[in-house]
Formats: sequence, C-alpha cells, structure tokens
Amino acid sequence: MVRLAENTYGKCQVRVVRVKRDNPMHSFQEWSVEILLTGEFGECFTTGDNSRILATDTMKNTVYSLARDTKAESIEDFAFELSDYLIRNNPQVREATISIVSVPWTHIHVDGTTFPSAFQQTSGELQTTTVSYARGEEVAVTSGLKNLVVMKTANSGFEGFIRDSHTTLPETADRLLGTAVRAQWKYSSSSLDFDRLRGFARNTLLKTFAEHESRSVQHTLYAMGNALLEGAPEVEDIEITMPNKHCLLVDLSRFGKTNPNEIFVPTDEPYGYIEARLCRGN
Repeated sequence: MVRLAENTYGKCQVRVVRVKRDNPMHSFQEWSVEILLTGEFGECFTTGDNSRILATDTMKNTVYSLARDTKAESIEDFAFELSDYLIRNNPQVREATISIVSVPWTHIHVDGTTFPSAFQQTSGELQTTTVSYARGEEVAVTSGLKNLVVMKTANSGFEGFIRDSHTTLPETADRLLGTAVRAQWKYSSSSLDFDRLRGFARNTLLKTFAEHESRSVQHTLYAMGNALLEGAPEVEDIEITMPNKHCLLVDLSRFGKTNPNEIFVPTDEPYGYIEARLCRGN
C-alpha cells in the first residue's frame, strides 16, 4: 500500500523591486520572495486532478500585485500580508509559508551630499524573514540576516583544547577571529515594530562581537545570542551559525624576518563550522 505522506508546493525566487517616489528622498527595496503552500492537494499527485491547485504563476503575479498596493514597510509585514491573502482566498490551503530575502540598498553619500535618487549596495549581507500562517493558528514570524562578514584583530584566542597525536594547531591567546554570521530569531508576536527590532538585533550582535573577550568562536556566539535575548523580550529564541574564516599566520623566518601577528593568508576551506540555538527557559 502506497500513500502520499506529505506534500507542499509553491513559487521560489520571485524577485521584485519596489520604488517609492512620493517624497524627494526616494526609497528602493529589492526582495526575493518564496511561497510554499500545504493543504488539500493530494488528488493532484495521485490522480492528476488540478482542481484545487493555485498555479505557481498566479502566486508570482500575486506578489507583484500586492507589492503595488501594500503599505508594509518591513519584509515581515509584507510576508504576513501575502500569507493572509493566500489563506483567505484559498480554502484548500491549510498553511502558507512566506520567506523573503531583502538586499540592502542605501543612498549614495559622497562629500557630505546624499543623492536622493541614487543607491548602492554596501555589502553582501542579506536580511531574511519567514512567516508561517496556518489556518486557525497564530502566525509565526522568524527574522534574521546572513552573510554578515565580521573580523576582529584583538581580544581573541583559542587555548586549552584537546591535544592528541593528530593535533598540529598551536595554542594562541592572540589570533584573528573572522566569520560570516547567519542568524535567525523567532518573535513572540506578529504585531511588532519589526524594522526597529531588526536594527536593534543587528547592532546588538555587532557590538557584542566587537567587545567580547573571546576564548573561542563558540564562546563569542553564545555571548552574542545571550545579549540579544537579554535586550529584546520580544525575541523567543535565536539560532546563530558562525563558520570560521581562517587567517593563517605566515612564517617569515625563512626570509630572516619576524611576524608579530601582522601578516596572514586568508583561507576559504576547509573551515570550522559552529552553530547553536539559544532560547529562554530554566
């Protein structure tokens, strides 16, 4: 006996740019939207009956249409608006999960002048959110960021780890610590000032990274997550991933020179991978 256990479908990488020209200082937003639906779609798989299927092309067009009319300023609010629309207009849908990645753009600012209709991308950092709306249940909102590349050149060491016959890594109390942070935090409500909280979360993670006396990547990761949970009661938990971006000290002794922790070679792989989730509780 074969049965259909689980299924979902949707539209991915619906890219949309939203420009607002209603005041002299224009705004420019670039989003990539993913829609995933679960519901009463079994007969599409088992018998080829498409009568309950909302075409994924229709989902794409819905994104464009709602983006034209929306008053949402945050990706979280737009994701909720889109999920609510899909639930209300499609009784066969049990749950709509909307994920949005936002590319940060800022106004060009040169020599004290901000150009109101010219923009730049300042980094490869991305802003993220996932909103899950199951019919008859509370909306779940998770926000985050990825590829937040950071580096510190002091207050970082790695000592006291296990040494065995395969260990060649020397202990150090003074090393470079670099990583590309990916973080996701879950909110306790769907009615919050998400832009303010996102700014607070990002600043808290950056400030803690910069100030922390690090004994390992794990040590600093925990300090960053702990600081956000202590400072933002609206956040229920946070998951942080911090791959170690190694910078290896170059041996200059063969050239008759010393290297007082000044010359390094960056390496992309292999790399250490550190991940943890912090939550409230006893």
